[in-house]
Amino acid sequence: MFDLFRSRDKMVRIVLGALLLLVAASMLLYLVPGGPTGGARNTDDQNIAEVGGEPITAQEVESRIQIEVRRGRLPENLVYAEAPQLMQSMIRERAMAYEAHRLGIEVSDADLANELQAISGGQFSDHNTYERYVSEQGMTIPEFEARLRQGELAARLQMVAAMGQVVLPDEVHKAFVERNEKVKLQYVLFSPATLKEKINPTPADLENYFNRNRGFFRAPETRDLDVLVIDQDKVAAGIQLSDDQLRNWYTAHMDQFRIPERVHARHILLTTTGKTPDEVNKIKAQAEDVLKQVKAGGDFAALAAKYSQDPGSASKGGDVGWVIRGQMVPNFEKAVFSLKPNEISNLVTTEYGFHIVQALAHEQAHVKTFEEARPEIIAELKTEMVADRVQALADEARAALVKAPQNASQIGSKLGIPILSLGQTVAGAALPGIGSDREVIAAIGDLKVGEVSQALSVSPTRQVIVTVRRTNPSHPAEFADVKDQIRGTYIDTKASQMARDDAKKAADIAEVNGDMDAAAKATGTTAKTTDDFTRSGAAEGLGQAAHYREAFTKPVGAVLGPLNTPEGMVVVKVIAKTPADESQFAAQRERIVEEMKQRRAQEDDALFEDSIVSKLTSEGKVKLHIDVMKRILERHRA
Repeated sequence: MFDLFRSRDKMVRIVLGALLLLVAASMLLYLVPGGPTGGARNTDDQNIAEVGGEPITAQEVESRIQIEVRRGRLPENLVYAEAPQLMQSMIRERAMAYEAHRLGIEVSDADLANELQAISGGQFSDHNTYERYVSEQGMTIPEFEARLRQGELAARLQMVAAMGQVVLPDEVHKAFVERNEKVKLQYVLFSPATLKEKINPTPADLENYFNRNRGFFRAPETRDLDVLVIDQDKVAAGIQLSDDQLRNWYTAHMDQFRIPERVHARHILLTTTGKTPDEVNKIKAQAEDVLKQVKAGGDFAALAAKYSQDPGSASKGGDVGWVIRGQMVPNFEKAVFSLKPNEISNLVTTEYGFHIVQALAHEQAHVKTFEEARPEIIAELKTEMVADRVQALADEARAALVKAPQNASQIGSKLGIPILSLGQTVAGAALPGIGSDREVIAAIGDLKVGEVSQALSVSPTRQVIVTVRRTNPSHPAEFADVKDQIRGTYIDTKASQMARDDAKKAADIAEVNGDMDAAAKATGTTAKTTDDFTRSGAAEGLGQAAHYREAFTKPVGAVLGPLNTPEGMVVVKVIAKTPADESQFAAQRERIVEEMKQRRAQEDDALFEDSIVSKLTSEGKVKLHIDVMKRILERHRA
């Protein structure tokens, strides 16, 4: 690969001599129905084209479409619109690879292996990983590697063409100067945002504004919707379970209700972890003192909150809940299971420290009775049944709506499903009972009159099915309908006009005498000064330098404006210019040349690729089959 570019002069002369002629040649519109087909009629109804005798099949196109859809790069509803560009891209890439091969550019197996390593970060050294990845792309390994090789050939041909970009010395120096010279501005800024608070329109002002601009205010198209709401909790509440069902389930799942021996306990812990022997002795003395207080009838919960160093239970009065054997460290377990209800232990020593333990209750192993388990059984059975019931109800409701969308109320009543009738809804807006979930709103937004949505989840426990009852077309708005909108528009318009007027007044004053301070004073504001900045930088207080590029071409003392910028209306005066430091030209020259070449190459890429296809088409090396392309498009027409 690198030897190719070492022999640059000879290769570039040969390649570019041909390619520059191609770019200048007239282009063929090779993916337009009825356009040129390279002088050949379609001889294979399964190929969209042949390049150098090798077909690009309709199956390849469909496979590429499915890959793009699966990866989320091509929405299914846009396949018809985007497929021509995708087919064009496939033909271009194949043509570029063919031309590169004809010019002696090759991609060796070692080059291909390096490309695979770069793609996978080394993971393709495992054959199974490689095979799985390729399979996920919808290709075999030979197909994948052939496509990768073609892409690399096309890229190398582009690189050869890019090497021929010529940048003249004067252009490089000009770019250097433009990058590095700086200006400093004095400015007066008039921001509409700061002027809005001064504007307080009367009702008459707003109505007059509306009457003058009535044509700009329209009520949007709205739709009337019928919404069936399927609530999982309500469905669950409607499920009736017999005593026999509950008892049968209890008998079949009795192991679920076995309760092992357990103790409800609380404790006070004074930790010794990481302490020296002397510190442990002091902690033990403190624990014994706390124990005396507990034994003397002290409030266990209050003492736990005061002394216990167990962060999980201290704030709960030392309560650790129910514990079973095997959950706690051995000494603690031995102590807690030896206590009777309400009995308090002596000091219990564990690897964590000193414990004072109380058993609040002690239950022996047993099986919950049916009556004890009844609430759990009901909840469990309803959980099992409700999902199926909701799905069946949604399917039945939607099927009925599809047949008779005008009967939404009767369908909801028959199935016991509440219905919301929403009038004058605006596309894209949040809806009562539905919310503002973007995917749900988008799904509803595509519906036409009489169409029925799928069951849409609007919360973890609620689904809706929506049908459009009526569409209300857009129409000229009445003042009362858009009063709030008019107020905002009026204030925005008035503030912008005030900013323009003030800026014009300031510019006129500054143009006469060059005094920005006087211009600012006359318009009730203050003149400010920026730091030095370059064309690619930002002007302090004014934003991006791109809005003030003209200042770089004007002499010191020049006044510019009013300028309409994102910050507001601005009048500026050039007060200083700093030329580029010529001593830095040599250091920056190579980088500037490379960037200019890259930019020009990017601009020329599409033209270059089209020229290759045009040349090969005229030679009969590219043959297009427009009718096959049309059939592919028709398969994806919405």
